[in-house]
Amino acid sequence: MIILTGGAGFIGSCFLWKLNKENIDDITIVDDFANTAKKGNLSNKRFKDYIQKDDFLKLVEKDKISNPKYVIHMGACSSTTLTDEEYFKKNNFEYSKTLAQWAFRHKVPFLYASSAATYGDGRFGYDDANETTSKLQPLNLYGRYKQLFDLWILKNGFENKATGIKFFNVFGPNEYHKGEMMSVICKKFRTVRDEGRIALFKSCRDDYKDGEQKRDFVYIKDTVEVMYYLFTNPGKTGILNLGTGAARSWNDIAYAMFSALGKEPKIEYIEMPESLKPKYQYFTQAKMDKLRKAGCDFQFQPLEDSIKDYVKYLKNGEYL
Repeated sequence: MIILTGGAGFIGSCFLWKLNKENIDDITIVDDFANTAKKGNLSNKRFKDYIQKDDFLKLVEKDKISNPKYVIHMGACSSTTLTDEEYFKKNNFEYSKTLAQWAFRHKVPFLYASSAATYGDGRFGYDDANETTSKLQPLNLYGRYKQLFDLWILKNGFENKATGIKFFNVFGPNEYHKGEMMSVICKKFRTVRDEGRIALFKSCRDDYKDGEQKRDFVYIKDTVEVMYYLFTNPGKTGILNLGTGAARSWNDIAYAMFSALGKEPKIEYIEMPESLKPKYQYFTQAKMDKLRKAGCDFQFQPLEDSIKDYVKYLKNGEYL
């Protein structure tokens, strides 16, 4: 039996879609099912059981789950603006430690979600080498507690038992429930479609023009292919970046959206909120050497093709 936490969330439900495509359905989904906005993410998916995340933790602590074969831990709070540190500690750090230790005791593979938020302002680059990981200084609590878990893995010598994935800016179907944490593509779709315009943040730095701040955007369909490679090669352990390796600007995102919708580009640049300015990442770009050395030679789709495909889903609110 495969345990998939966060299985009703964005990346988790899309990976469930991929597993189903590979005729794998001996899966137990763990999530917060009180959030009814996630309901569509599980439509037409195949799995054997689902368990509320707090109930699941109690079962794990009492070792009441029989015969786990694989633990895929995608469940976490992904808000970069939440300031409840105690919640992050309990939900993103302590929960992850308990689950990892349980997987290690049962000698089953443990695949978990880290984040590019761990890289902070990028002063140490975006290299997933272990020696770099120990230096990183995240800009928000989400990144800090992902970083603390990565460090816990490394300090205890568990990197040969676990595979951590540092997700960069993932976008695509099934993110509709994420509110403020949705991608700009999802947030701005209706405005671009209905009003033919988009608002992007002005730059507050002289070295970046407005809209030219860059991120490593990676489409969910590509993301789950890489995840599946790691899933089917559990010996490829360690903490690995998952981005495209090519940073693109917010302007690129906007132009691709206008093109996909057959609209003339109209971009307005607005002031960035004061609260966001000290926490804003102006550039992210995954160094992908470690994943390539692990044997994954997957070729990512161009950003424009990915957005064109995503727009087809957004037009009808469709799910993977």
